[in-house]
Amino acid sequence: MRFESILAETDGFGRFQIALITLMVIPRITLPCHFLLNNFIAATPSHHCDINHHLNAEGVFESLTGEQRLAVSIPAKADGTPSSCLTYSEPQFHLLFNSSNATDLPAERCRKGWVYDNSTFKSTLVTEYDLVCDKRGLTKASATIFFIGVMLGAVFFGVLCDKYGRRSMLLVSYISAIIFSLISALSNSYIMFAVFRFLTGFGITGISIISIVLSVEWADIEHRTFIGVFGSVSWTLGNMMLAGIAYLVPDWRMLIITVTAPLVLAIITWWWIPESARWLIANGKTERAHYFLQRCATINGRKEFSSRIKPETLSSVVAADHQNRSFTYLDLIKTPRMRRLTVLTGIVWYGVASTYYGISLNITGFGLDLYLTHFIYASIELPAKFLIYFSLNIIGRRYSQVGTLLLTGICILINIFTPKSFWMFRTIVAVLGKGLSEASFTTVFLYTTELFPTVVRQNAVGYTSFMARLGASISPLIMLLEDVWKPLPEVVFCSVAIVSGLVAWLLPETNNARLPETIDDIEQTRKRSICMSSQDGGELKPEPEPLKPQKGSEVNSEKSTMIPS
Repeated sequence: MRFESILAETDGFGRFQIALITLMVIPRITLPCHFLLNNFIAATPSHHCDINHHLNAEGVFESLTGEQRLAVSIPAKADGTPSSCLTYSEPQFHLLFNSSNATDLPAERCRKGWVYDNSTFKSTLVTEYDLVCDKRGLTKASATIFFIGVMLGAVFFGVLCDKYGRRSMLLVSYISAIIFSLISALSNSYIMFAVFRFLTGFGITGISIISIVLSVEWADIEHRTFIGVFGSVSWTLGNMMLAGIAYLVPDWRMLIITVTAPLVLAIITWWWIPESARWLIANGKTERAHYFLQRCATINGRKEFSSRIKPETLSSVVAADHQNRSFTYLDLIKTPRMRRLTVLTGIVWYGVASTYYGISLNITGFGLDLYLTHFIYASIELPAKFLIYFSLNIIGRRYSQVGTLLLTGICILINIFTPKSFWMFRTIVAVLGKGLSEASFTTVFLYTTELFPTVVRQNAVGYTSFMARLGASISPLIMLLEDVWKPLPEVVFCSVAIVSGLVAWLLPETNNARLPETIDDIEQTRKRSICMSSQDGGELKPEPEPLKPQKGSEVNSEKSTMIPS
């Protein structure tokens, strides 16, 4: 007997599952607000050296207009705009009459600080700590530091979620994210901000990896795609909201506090979130599992559940091997097929995240307003999710994963060869690429939860999330390669997307397959079995005996499949 048969007795998808998705909306909305927050809190407004010290040097300087003061104090760049990092040691008044020989004049680095354009942002990390010129790399580093925190947090929560449960660690994630975010907003130095931004990423990653696993583990086979795709719509909504919130809150400190505030409400709603019955059974806690299954059946209108399924019945569910042992990350690589699966999914996750954040964190250079560009990038994710929903059901997980990654790489490739003067065409292609990269992210989350067994599923998601955040943390640094060769960052992201798409081709299909419960389910022949629907009269049917693996053969039909060796 499999867990899907028990879940069918509760009506595998009903009001209970919809309520669970709804309860997850509030915390998941905060995720994109933090993950893409660097676009706004580390934005660099136009700036030039502070020239106010010239006011006392020459009396005539005070009578000049603002434009004239810049002309005699700041060297002009090739496009005619004032230099951001250089100034003349003394005002060059002759430039008011003849500026042809300005390139021969000696210039020096800014000595008295900078003056920033505050028309768009009241305050950012850049204006607060002067992260320009020689320090401009620190703006990208702040994003990298956050994602390193997310990367290590994924390992931490991956281990503890499989050991202590999904629900309790979700609360830990809520509380730690709130505390560290508030402290980072009150930082009085860049070092302090970087430390607590790292800890914010470490804490908030629990929401990311726990919410999807908990939702999928409560869904039947037929509705896993719905849960995976439409449950992630909250990310898109939060991403779209971020553009509006950042526009209304132009101060970086208040912006951090504002996007973190919904987690306070999430703590209140946490009391109604159930523990994963799959995890409880896998760990021998059948009484507790029966309580949540009974609660699910009652809410879904299956009141006869308690008379048909007893706690003792759950003991017979094939849900875990070696219930008394703890599973660790080492279990992901101990056996051949698990090891192969682990390596392949790690590469795919790295490629998906690197490409997504490489596009998402580069929203300048398209001739559009910063807020508008971010909003357009976020909005395209919505139709992308609807399209991928049908794609996942029609052509399956593997083809969807491969297709979205390869097409994303092609979009980046097109923009590499498109001149900057065609900014409208470049914007359209970039937005299309952003939508495809989001579709690949939506796919890989669902795909991974279906590939790995219950006993190590949270460990697997923790590991793959680690690989994803590794890609995300390196992405901002890759953008600095434009100083070496302008198109180099795009060439790197394009290559990563295409390679990871080809690697995804090597993964097995999981569409309409039951979730594996044990490592043996992966190592032996894995069958596809459709869980009985509520129309089957609620009669429990035992699972047929698994097929014996045959050398050189592979079962691959509508009802059964094998993990390729």
